[in-house]
Amino acid sequence: MSAGLKQRLAAGETIIGSFVKTPSAIVVEVLAMTDLDCLCLDAEHAPFDRLAIDGCIMAARAGGMDVVVRVPAVTPDHILNALDCGATGIVAPHVRSAAEASALVAMARYGRGGRGYAGSSRAACYTTRSMAAHLAASAERTVVIAQIEDPEAIEAIDAIAQVPGLDALFVGRVDLTVAYGADSQDDLRVVAAVEAVCAAGRRHGVPVGMFLARPADIPQWRAQGATLFLLGSDHGFLLAGGAALVVAARG
Repeated sequence: MSAGLKQRLAAGETIIGSFVKTPSAIVVEVLAMTDLDCLCLDAEHAPFDRLAIDGCIMAARAGGMDVVVRVPAVTPDHILNALDCGATGIVAPHVRSAAEASALVAMARYGRGGRGYAGSSRAACYTTRSMAAHLAASAERTVVIAQIEDPEAIEAIDAIAQVPGLDALFVGRVDLTVAYGADSQDDLRVVAAVEAVCAAGRRHGVPVGMFLARPADIPQWRAQGATLFLLGSDHGFLLAGGAALVVAARG
């Protein structure tokens, strides 16, 4: 049996994924036919309701594609819904402190003060898996990723990186750019913040991921220890494909 996303992250493998901005199971079904390692449903910035998340996760699972959900808010209901629907894991926006990171981990885990249990969910195989088997499978599979995109998070990055149960830190470079009042993602303050996250990941043995507008920048950040790259989106693929088609047709 091949290693899951959680195990691949822990092993330091390079993971290449993409965002999905369209709440369509068909879009996910098509992308699941590619060689991407994972998809991220962007429920934070795109119009994914509960039913759309459910359908998209079903399509990803049918295609054998790992899928994480960037939830709109770090609350028990959003995290429970994504994981009960069968998502591989969640990406939590705006984690600013170790306390918030600890609360996030608890929301995604079973146990005292944690995630509510239901044996009727897709994740639990619709009552066909025993409680013990489902708890074990969830612990082995569930990926918890904290998105670092605020100056407060950069200031607390060592404390956040030491929180047990986090599978990765994910740099939100665009939000950092806005938060620092910068005009470019290449502003020295922004670059220093990204470097700080990578350094904390190396110090504390936590995988680091990021969105990059330029895939050519991957070697630069891989050299600093980043291994998870979510690049582009279905919207971007459509725009690029349409533009390339026009260029090809007009010679």
